[in-house]
Amino acid sequence: MGYLRMNPSQTAVILVGYQNDYFAQNGILRGVIEPQSSVDSVLAASLAFLRALAPTAASLIATPIVLTPDYRALAAPVGILHSIKASGAFASGTAGADTIPEVLAFGDRVEYITGKVGFNAFSDTTLSDVLAARGIRDVLVAGMVTSLCIDSTGRAAYERGYNVTILSDCTSARTETEQRFYCDQVFPLYGRAKTSVEVVAELMQTTV
Repeated sequence: MGYLRMNPSQTAVILVGYQNDYFAQNGILRGVIEPQSSVDSVLAASLAFLRALAPTAASLIATPIVLTPDYRALAAPVGILHSIKASGAFASGTAGADTIPEVLAFGDRVEYITGKVGFNAFSDTTLSDVLAARGIRDVLVAGMVTSLCIDSTGRAAYERGYNVTILSDCTSARTETEQRFYCDQVFPLYGRAKTSVEVVAELMQTTV
């Protein structure tokens, strides 16, 4: 597929990790992002983007990670997955695993696909089937963390034949250097990195 003009009805936004443990001021994993102010800027840009797309035919899909209290899905975790298990993040039934109120405020305009227990939003979920059934062509990825869930989900979308756009201002890595590296060097290998403002401008061209 090539990057032709995007059609909202063939576009899906995949929201990754918009949960209290990342975005709330007391979130368990908020501290893995430096500077922490970037978490707030990602949220502001993401909400503006959702408000812009809500009136369109684009699919808005949240893929929260929710883990059983015994963390059986993380048998031998390393890196941030070890941090998740050690800190008790995203445990089912905890406030930290809940979707943030700002996203919940969009009501049923945002669809929730459950089952995600690792980095890739396609793994162990119905996401692939949902996108295929709707004739989606373009996948836009937003959320946390750029070098992990965002990259894994973007690659998986590419492998399934979708045009992939990572929303650079609606994602954050663990450091600013890491964010720049992924946006400049990694994402162009299988897709592209664009700001939400640039993407909205592209999408709006097809609605006038």
